[in-house]
Amino acid sequence: MALLQQIIDRRLSGKNKSVGNRERFLRRYRGQIRDAVRKAVSGRNIRELEQGEDVTLPRRDVSEPTFGHAPGGNREYVHPGNQEYVKGDRIERPQGQGGGGSGSGEASDSGEGEDDFVFRLTREEFMQVFFEDLALPHLVRTQLAEVPEWKSHRAGFTSDGTPNNLHVVRSMRGALARRIALGGEDRKELRRLVQRLIALEAHPEAESALLRQQRHETELAIEELRKHARHVPYIDPIDLRYRSRVRTPVPSAKAVMFCLMDVSGSMDETRKDMSKRFFMLLYLFLTRHYEKIELVFIRHHTQAQEVSEDEFFHATETGGTVVSSALVLMRDIIRARYPSGEWNIYGAQASDGDNWHQDSGRCRELLAQDILPLVRYYAYVQVAETEQNLWQEYTQLEAGQPHFAMRKVNSAQDIYPVFRELFKKEGVAA
Repeated sequence: MALLQQIIDRRLSGKNKSVGNRERFLRRYRGQIRDAVRKAVSGRNIRELEQGEDVTLPRRDVSEPTFGHAPGGNREYVHPGNQEYVKGDRIERPQGQGGGGSGSGEASDSGEGEDDFVFRLTREEFMQVFFEDLALPHLVRTQLAEVPEWKSHRAGFTSDGTPNNLHVVRSMRGALARRIALGGEDRKELRRLVQRLIALEAHPEAESALLRQQRHETELAIEELRKHARHVPYIDPIDLRYRSRVRTPVPSAKAVMFCLMDVSGSMDETRKDMSKRFFMLLYLFLTRHYEKIELVFIRHHTQAQEVSEDEFFHATETGGTVVSSALVLMRDIIRARYPSGEWNIYGAQASDGDNWHQDSGRCRELLAQDILPLVRYYAYVQVAETEQNLWQEYTQLEAGQPHFAMRKVNSAQDIYPVFRELFKKEGVAA
């Protein structure tokens, strides 16, 4: 029984492309690729963020090191027509004569040069580089989730399983051991009978009736043993061994992110657009990196309301400004659905800071007394340059609250650096 083994490479790679070589290339030039990605996103709309990108690396950064042999020794040269230098002067290297290609930014009069190295990052590679140094701050294992996560582990081999888990080497090893065990005695007997047949054929009286009878009986016995050996299967179902895997529960950190956005009348379209861009980037980051995170969207003017993802980004309702209504709603939702002892709680708030003056002090008190003691991290983004009364109140909290951060976003170009600064991994430069 023959066993045919088929190996199928299901990695997503194009024709004539080596996945292994590409991964090594991305690891080797990670620094240059990271810088190129950050430059690319500075001029890109957030809705276009998940697209791939053509990345250009200077040729000098990807060239292999080489050894050159200089002529050596002290040499004297005569430059005809020289009116500038005398013996002993050092001649500087000519400027702009490097023969560089598109990366040098200048034309070469030598007629030779090399273009920069250009390659395309896929959508997955682009997002991996962009988010690789970001993380939710202070995320810890906070109790087991109600529905536990399971992880599969290797657990030896089993005689039952599916074809895709078949272990060919272990199966062939078992088949060989079985054939050796079943045919061992027969092979010993076969060798003895063959030697006896040779001895009978070499006997001086081999043509006698008795020896002919013995030789015939020996040949029948040899044929019977060989026939029996042919009936021992090359591989038997009892030889098959499959990789066994067991599922074990693993700790699961439950996390929730509250997104609070000001949609009052003082938030013009530009400021609302910057707020939405910030939250779209946050949403993309969270849903990509954390499978088990919940998102709570809250829009507010004079009143706060928990809304769906679609309403949060596309609703057009507006009104006056009472920021504390959003903080009160966040506090009530935490108490009702997300006990701080079981959940990692995060908050992100975007506003222009223009709030009813008496309400800003209440916002500071709500954060200090009711919300910050419950959350792992809270980030406030003001989408206006002028420091409003809400910014002034929140400034009093920043010094004494290490898990509270506040930044300004004055234009769309500031969104990316501010976001990276707020959510960078601990110990990693923004």
